[in-house]
Amino acid sequence: MGSRRRVAERRKTKPAVIGGMIAVVVAGAGFGVYALYGAGAAANDRTQNTSASAGDHKPKVKTGPLSATEVTSTATAFLASWQQGKVSTAAAATSDTEAAAALLTGWTKDAHLTGATLTPGTPTGDKVPFSVKATVSYKGLSKPLAYASSLTVVRDTATGKPQVDWTASLVHPDLKDGDTLVTGESGTPPIKAFDRDGGEITEAKYPSLGTVLDGLREKYGKKAGGKAGIELRVIRGKDSKSSDKTLVELSKGTPGTVKTTLNPTLQAAAEAQVAKQARSSVVVLRPSTGEILAVANASHGFNTAFQGSLAPGSTMKVITSSLLIDKDLASADKAHPCPKYFTYGGWKFQNDDKFEIKGGTFKASFARSCNTAFISQAGKLDNDSLTEQAQQVFGLSMNNWAIGVPSFDGSVPVQSAAQKAASLIGQGGVRMNPLNMASVSATVESGTFKQPYLVSPSVDNRTLATASRTMSSGTLSQLRELMAYTAGYGTAAEAMSGVYGNVGAKTGSAEVDGQKKPNGWFTAYRGDLAAAGVVQAGGHGGDTAGPIVAALLKMGG
Repeated sequence: MGSRRRVAERRKTKPAVIGGMIAVVVAGAGFGVYALYGAGAAANDRTQNTSASAGDHKPKVKTGPLSATEVTSTATAFLASWQQGKVSTAAAATSDTEAAAALLTGWTKDAHLTGATLTPGTPTGDKVPFSVKATVSYKGLSKPLAYASSLTVVRDTATGKPQVDWTASLVHPDLKDGDTLVTGESGTPPIKAFDRDGGEITEAKYPSLGTVLDGLREKYGKKAGGKAGIELRVIRGKDSKSSDKTLVELSKGTPGTVKTTLNPTLQAAAEAQVAKQARSSVVVLRPSTGEILAVANASHGFNTAFQGSLAPGSTMKVITSSLLIDKDLASADKAHPCPKYFTYGGWKFQNDDKFEIKGGTFKASFARSCNTAFISQAGKLDNDSLTEQAQQVFGLSMNNWAIGVPSFDGSVPVQSAAQKAASLIGQGGVRMNPLNMASVSATVESGTFKQPYLVSPSVDNRTLATASRTMSSGTLSQLRELMAYTAGYGTAAEAMSGVYGNVGAKTGSAEVDGQKKPNGWFTAYRGDLAAAGVVQAGGHGGDTAGPIVAALLKMGG
């Protein structure tokens, strides 16, 4: 069915009242959304009583939208105080005096920034853009710094006065709360990174690899034989998963060299593919070794492909199917239920367009991405069954991957009742990224989990993660049959058209609260290539992520 009909069907779905709560349950072709909303007190919490009795003698707190004058005057006063080095005054004009004072003090003391000129632009509502010009000066070295930023003015609910809504990013767009700006010897020598063929990797050549280069420097800078330079850097907070970032280089260090597993042809193609689709990310692996051959993101500030934490939708059914086959709860060519609805844990689950398959096999349910075929087996599984399968067979959700740069290993938490059922179809608490899901396809293609890596473990003698068991030959052969059938005749067939050889695929879509369209997922393999992609808010995976993955698989095998 077309996407318009699917959306129409989802909108017709009515919430069911369960135990005093409202459960909204919507399931589509390989996806479902599940959210509980409390009733009652929330509305009262939002009601502000501004009246006072005659005996209170309390002044009335000003409420309501900010005037243009309030926005402009607050922003101008804050920027003027910052420019003049009046840190206490500037910090007092914000919503977080302590955090503002610390970062603005560090602006001159730690970052060694002088001669600042802060120029406000034309406000848009409560938001005021501004430009920053300053000089970075350190031990006789100096360089200019210029960038654009913005701030938002809000009304203090306690006093009614306008104030700057404090966030570290207004000081510099690359800052997150907890980060600091520091100028000095970087401590971490620069690196030159190279692809598997010896070509130098630069952000200018491959825009997606800026965060990867930052991660490589952080991990290997001191080990690669380079010498540190003098730089203005963003130093990440202790809880940050991002790498430090250089903003201005006052004196060049001597770079060390790091060789990666990236394939230049595939990397260039991956960059071109994600450039066509907003909010898309993709990873390509070599199943026989675990080598990462390409990684690309349409948005370059955060490496969603390696570090994203998103519900994977029905691509998770690859792992779930291996579990059901292992437990003798499903078999590729045996009859398997796919009703319109199935209720479990108080939630009523359904399929896209409320379809059903009468007298069909498990292979038919997998290929069409029938949610109820999986939900119907939830009661026969222990709460930790899916978690153990993900960890022990697919090497996921143990927080022990060491790929060479920061990454997220996926999460498959132990859950019960309706959330357990939702996890079986990649919703609930399950979280993945394209690196994880490319690894899932790679495990099916090769037969065993091999931890993905971007830098060979021989470079630093690090230990790669392993899985404690492999699938039986019977389970593996059926899983390959399911994915091959889906690539040829199921929801992945259109995207995989023209991808020949030993192939397998699975589509997925994952609903996200407050997002009109689901995240589209696709994972597949062809010979000794495996890939996975996601398009956030893109719609169904076969239509969005599928063409990206298929285009890359066509390039080798």
